[in-house]
Amino acid sequence: MNKKLAYLYIVGGASLWGIIGVFVTKLYELGFTPAEVVAIRALMAAIFLLCYTFIHNKKMLKIHIRDSHYFVGTGIVSIVFFNLCMFTAIKETSVSISAILLYTAPAFVMILSYLLFKEAFTLQKVIALLMTFCGCAFVVGIFSNDTTISLYGLLAGLGSGFFYSLYSIFGKFALKKYESITVTVYTFVFAAIAIMPFSGLLSSPQRLLHIDVLLYGIGLGFFSTMLAFLLYTKGLSYVESSRASIVATLEPVVAALASFLFFHERLDVFQYFGIILVISSIVIVGTSSSTKPLFKARSQNL
Repeated sequence: MNKKLAYLYIVGGASLWGIIGVFVTKLYELGFTPAEVVAIRALMAAIFLLCYTFIHNKKMLKIHIRDSHYFVGTGIVSIVFFNLCMFTAIKETSVSISAILLYTAPAFVMILSYLLFKEAFTLQKVIALLMTFCGCAFVVGIFSNDTTISLYGLLAGLGSGFFYSLYSIFGKFALKKYESITVTVYTFVFAAIAIMPFSGLLSSPQRLLHIDVLLYGIGLGFFSTMLAFLLYTKGLSYVESSRASIVATLEPVVAALASFLFFHERLDVFQYFGIILVISSIVIVGTSSSTKPLFKARSQNL
C-alpha cells in the first residue's frame, strides 16, 4: 500500500473518533442519559463488529472461556467506565474540552506502565507528562476569567483519560494471545452485556426504534467506533506506530472544529494554548528515540 494512502486511513480513523461528540450530544437532546448512550454505542459496535468479523474471518471469533478476564478488563473496567466518564464530561463541559481531557490518557499510561511493566521514565516522557498537566490546567479554565468548569466535569474528563488508559494495559495482555480484531470484538461484546441491564434501555426498548435514534446510534457505533477502528488499524499496518499516534492527535482538533460547526462552542486563547500543550506532549513521546531512563525502573523488565 502507498504510504500516503496509509496516512489517509489513519487521518480518517482519527477524524471519525473526533466527531463522536456530535452523535452523543444529539442523543442527549433526544432525552438519553450518559449510561443509555454508552449502552447504545456498545450494543451497536458489538453488532457491527460481530457481523464484520463473521463475514471477514469467523475464525477470529474463537476464544477460550478461561481468557474472559482479559475482556472483562478491556470491555467493562475500561470501555464502559471510559465511555460513562467521557459522555458525562461532554454533558457537563463541552465536546472540545471533554476531548482534550481524554488526552490525559498517555500520562496515565506512562505511570501505569512504570508501575506494572517496569518501563523506565525518560526525560522526554517526564517533560511530556508535565506539559499534559499544564495543558489540562489551561483547558479547564484555571487561568481564564471567562471560562469555568465544574469539579464534577473536570473529574469526569480526567476519569475518561484514566479508564481509557487502562485499555492499553489490559489490551497488552490480551494481544499476547489474540489478534487485535478479536480483542476489539469481545471488548464491545462484554461491554454491551455489562451495561445493558443497568442502562435503562431494556425497560423501554421501543425508544431505539425511532428513526433519529437509529441514525445517531448507527453513526456512533458504526462510523465513530467500528469504521474508525478499522481505518486506523489498516493504516497502522503500513506506518510506524509512533508516527500513527502523532497523526491520531488530529482527533481533539476535529472535536474542537466539530463543536464549533455544530454547536457554536467557543474556546478562549488560554484553552487553545492548553490544547497545543497537550498535543505537543503526545508528539514528544511519539517522536522521541531516547531510551535512556531519567531514573531506573523499580526492578528488571518483565
